[in-house]
Amino acid sequence: MHAALALALVTSLLAFPPTRMRTTRAVERIVINDNRTAGGTLRDGVLTIRLQAREGEWHPDGDHDPGLIVRAFAEQGKSLSIPGPLIRVPEGTEIHALVTNTLPQALVLRGFSTRGVVTNADSILIASGETRDLRFNAGAPGTYYYRGSTSRPSSTGPSVDAELHGAFIVDPAGSLANDRVFIIGLWGSGPLPGGIVAANSLLRFTINGKSWPHSEHLSYALGDTVHFRVINASTAVHPMHLHGFYFDVDSRGDGSVDSVYSSATPPYRVVTERSIAGSTFAMTWVPERAGNWLFHCHDNFHVLRNAPLDGSPLPAEHHVHTSDHARDMMGGLVMGIEVRGREHPGAHVAESARRKLHLVAQSISGGTDSEPSYGFALHEGTQSVTPNTQLLPGPTIVLERGQPVGITVVNHLAEATSVHWHGIELESYFDGVADFSGNGAHVAHAIAPNDSFEARFTPPRSGTFMYHPHADEMRQQRAGLTGVLLVVDDAAAFDPTHDIVLMLTVPRLGANRGSVYINGSLTPPPLELRVGERYRLRLVDVHTSRPSMIARVLRDSSLVTWRAMAKDGMDLPPSRATVRPSIQQMGNGETYDFEFAPTTPGDLRLTVTSAVNQPLAALTIRVK
Repeated sequence: MHAALALALVTSLLAFPPTRMRTTRAVERIVINDNRTAGGTLRDGVLTIRLQAREGEWHPDGDHDPGLIVRAFAEQGKSLSIPGPLIRVPEGTEIHALVTNTLPQALVLRGFSTRGVVTNADSILIASGETRDLRFNAGAPGTYYYRGSTSRPSSTGPSVDAELHGAFIVDPAGSLANDRVFIIGLWGSGPLPGGIVAANSLLRFTINGKSWPHSEHLSYALGDTVHFRVINASTAVHPMHLHGFYFDVDSRGDGSVDSVYSSATPPYRVVTERSIAGSTFAMTWVPERAGNWLFHCHDNFHVLRNAPLDGSPLPAEHHVHTSDHARDMMGGLVMGIEVRGREHPGAHVAESARRKLHLVAQSISGGTDSEPSYGFALHEGTQSVTPNTQLLPGPTIVLERGQPVGITVVNHLAEATSVHWHGIELESYFDGVADFSGNGAHVAHAIAPNDSFEARFTPPRSGTFMYHPHADEMRQQRAGLTGVLLVVDDAAAFDPTHDIVLMLTVPRLGANRGSVYINGSLTPPPLELRVGERYRLRLVDVHTSRPSMIARVLRDSSLVTWRAMAKDGMDLPPSRATVRPSIQQMGNGETYDFEFAPTTPGDLRLTVTSAVNQPLAALTIRVK
C-alpha cells in the first residue's frame, strides 16, 4: 500500500455514516468461526456439505460495538459465520457440496475443485436463487481456501463480499489434526481492488473474523509443539511476525497448490514470513519461554487502532493518556499468546559481567507535532557511540554472542515509548511491547517521559536483527526511532568495511514518502568495494508500510550474483545457502544476509523498487 495513501487513511476523519453500513430491515447476526470444528458430514469417504451465501450483520470488534452488513457463508440451517464453515477432510475424500446463492446478484465461487492441481475451471457461476450440485476429489494434502464474489461492480460501494471465504484443509491420510487455522481478512467501506482503498474508507483487518484486541488470545504450555496454518484471504500483503521465537515454515501455497517442504527441501526458520494476497503458509514453533507474546502483521498500517465504525474520529495517539498501550493503541492483525509456566530466571549474571549500554530517545530540532523528528543516541559508560549528531540513521548496536548485556532505554521524549528487540530470543518481560510483555502481574509498562527501562538479555546466536518502538509504532518509527542490532561472534573483530548494514526505512517527511531511506538518507554516499574481497551485505527492512520492496544489485541493467547466508538472523541450511541472482523481495520486519564478492571493477547500483518497479531508492557501489 502506498505510504502517502496510508497516511491519508490514518489522518482522515471522514467515514461512511452508520446508515451507509446498515439497513433498516432485520438481518441475522453473524457468528465468529474459530476454525476448530469442520463442517458437513463425512461418511464412507464422502463429505457432504450444504452451503448458503447470505447477508448478515458482522461485529469484527466487541460483540456490543457497532456492526457491519456483509455477505458470508453458512451451512444450511445454521448461522452465518466469518470465516465460512471449515472444510477439513483426509486425502482421498470425495467432496459433495450443494451451494445455494440467496443473494440478489450472481455468485462466482472459487476453490471448489480438486486441490493440488492448477486448473482453469475453478470459477463456478451460481445465479441468484440457484443451487449448484458439485462433486470432486479433495486432492493433495495442504492448506487451501474457498471464496465467493458477486457480479456487483468492485468499483462502487463497501466491500460487502470481502468476508465470503472459508478454509479448505486436506490432511494426509491417517494423520490427526493438531493445528490451528487462521484466516486473514480485510474489509473496507470502499472498494479494495489490489488492496488499495479510498481515502475516506474505514478498514478492518481481522484474524478469524475479529480485530485486536478482540481477536482470539491463545494459550500454550512451555514445550508444546505449536502448528499454525495461515491463510491470507485479503487483498493486501502481510509480513507476519512472531515475537520471541523462531518458527519453521513448513509449506507455502497459493490456494490451489501447496508446496510442503520435506527432507529434500527442508523447512526454513524465520521470525517474519511475508504472505502475499491469496497465499497460504503453515508454520511450527515451540514456546521455550513463559510469558506474553505477540503474533502480528509487521506492516504498521495494519496494526493501527481501529477507527470506530460509527464514524467517530480518533484522537492522535500521542495525545491519548492510557495505562494499556498494547490493547488501547493497537488494532487489526494482532494475536496475543500466553505461554504458561514460570518465567525462566536465566543464569545468574553478576552485574559487573554484564555489558552496559544506554539508548537515549530524544527529539531533534525541526520537527513538528504532525511530523516529529526523533532519534536514538547510544552511550557506553561515559562515551557516546553515536557518530551522527543528527541521530539518523539509528545507531547500529553490535553485541557479542553469549555476552550478557543490559540496554537501558532512556526516554527524553515528551511522550511514552518502548523498544522491541525484534528477532532476539529473550525473556518476555524485556521484549518491549508496552503494557503487555511479561508474565502474570509482572508486566513491563510503557517508558514514560524522563523515565527509563533496562532490557537484559544474552544473545544466543550471531545474526542480523533490528530494534524499534512498540508504542505508537507508526509515528515514532517514521520520526526516526529505528536501528539495527548485530550479534557477532567476536565484537572486537567486527569490520564495518566488509560487514555492511543497509537499513531501509520510511522518510520522516510525508512529502518524501514516495521514496525510501537507505541508512537514513535519500542520497546515501557510495559504497567503496574492492575486487576479490568478500563482503557481507545485511539488508534490514524496517519500513512501516511497504511490504513488497525489491532490492537488486545491478551492473548496468543486469543482475550480478551473491550467495544467500541468513534470514532473520538465522543461518540458512546448505541447501538454501546458494549463489543466486542478486535480487530479493522483502517485507517489513525481515532481514537478509548475502555474501558478495565483486569480480570486476566498475560501478554497480543497489536499487530498491516497489513490486511494480516504481523506483524508491538507489545506492552507487564503486568497485576498484
